Amino acid sequence: MEKSRNNTSLMTLEEVTESTSGREISGKDPALFSFTSVQTDSRNVAEGTLFVPLVGEFQNGHKYCPEAAEKGASVIFVNASEYESNALFYKALSDKYEKLFIIVVKNTLTALQDAAAGYVAKFPKLIKVCITGSSGKTTTKEMVVSVLKEKYNVVYTQGNFNSETGLPLSVFNIRKEHEAGVFEMGMNRRDEIKEISAVLKAKYAVITNIGTAHIGILGNRENIAAEKKHSFDWLGKDGCAFIPDGDDFKDFLSKDVEGKKVYYGSYVPKDVSGVSFVGDKGVSGTVFELDGEEIFLKIPGFYNYNNALSAVALGKELGLTAKQIKAGLEKLSSVSGRMEAVNLALKNGKRISLIKDCYNANPDSMKCALDFVKTVSNVTQKIYVLGDMLELGEESKIAHEKVGVLVSQIKPDFVIFVGEEMEAAWEKAVSLGYDRGLHIREKDDEAIYKVSKFILDKIQEHALLLLKASRGISLERIVPLIGEGGF
Repeated sequence: MEKSRNNTSLMTLEEVTESTSGREISGKDPALFSFTSVQTDSRNVAEGTLFVPLVGEFQNGHKYCPEAAEKGASVIFVNASEYESNALFYKALSDKYEKLFIIVVKNTLTALQDAAAGYVAKFPKLIKVCITGSSGKTTTKEMVVSVLKEKYNVVYTQGNFNSETGLPLSVFNIRKEHEAGVFEMGMNRRDEIKEISAVLKAKYAVITNIGTAHIGILGNRENIAAEKKHSFDWLGKDGCAFIPDGDDFKDFLSKDVEGKKVYYGSYVPKDVSGVSFVGDKGVSGTVFELDGEEIFLKIPGFYNYNNALSAVALGKELGLTAKQIKAGLEKLSSVSGRMEAVNLALKNGKRISLIKDCYNANPDSMKCALDFVKTVSNVTQKIYVLGDMLELGEESKIAHEKVGVLVSQIKPDFVIFVGEEMEAAWEKAVSLGYDRGLHIREKDDEAIYKVSKFILDKIQEHALLLLKASRGISLERIVPLIGEGGF
């Protein structure tokens, strides 16, 4: 029974200790070593989990080791400094649980990444794809996955597990039956993409754009571009970098890339890409042609069309036909919370078009959303609810003022600015003569109730409603309040 259990283990004890430079202190038979999942949150630990306690500014995950062991964790990483000050405690914990192995490492986060890198190395034939950029990462990932599924068995990032911990946790979902892996890479600090690129060592890397998301952390777009470019670090001569042709950092991203460079986007000539634009269908999406196949992309916005072209370029590079690429893209509808276009029946009996983009917001994606809704026709009215763009640091006030400028130029029927940062947008719009704006400084449930009531009072039949904000504002709370059965 134990031998069978060990055969299911993601890694052997030797593989783990070698990749992490760790030492096993339990003194148990290595043949009994086994884990089938990896978690950094003790609440998600189950039988056979490798639990990695992380140490942050306000939290020391080591205090949850007993809980993890009680829930059935079979392996626990422990920081060397933590072990040295509590050696008897951890030895007692190991003794208490017969199947528990404790491995002492220098740093648990680094060990998680190193173990993940060791695990990925067990799959040398896997086609490894990474996707990063200032905006559009998740939507592009979903497009790429949908396309590649037409030819390959694909494993991919679930949700937005794309960080220093999320990427390593994601790669532990790779199994021997998988032929391609598509993983998203995000960042919240300098060198984060550099670190997680060393985990995956992707041979195919897509950059969506170089914008201003996280500019409060990295200071300027040049630093952002340099960080995103680390996704190309491991391509090798047989790899391929997919670079947005219309981005002003195109030349910087292209410089010194080892391997093939493929440029994608609406600016690339048809004789190179095989792609020609057919028509913009507004909130319904975009139609384009690929090598004679007409493709209907059901995700609205010209920038999402450009994101789709990266999936087209990657698909062609990996041997998919135009028919397969068409099938993959046409199976994909809106990605939840990201330019999600739906028809909504309201509590007041009216029907409207709703565009819900509540998962992420930065100056680039905000401008793209506003530029898109400006072009939408065949609606009776346009109402926008714009919430704070977070994590912009010292650039926040200027960035939000630019939103106010855009609003004053576009002149929608009504705009509700939500949050402290959006006060700058509201004030700028007012100063430029826009007088149909409302600012609600708070973002609690009472504030969302006020916004919802305003919408129901003002909105017309067949209007367009845009909800756009950073995730922390949770504008999606509006939908059940205004939709049938909500308010």
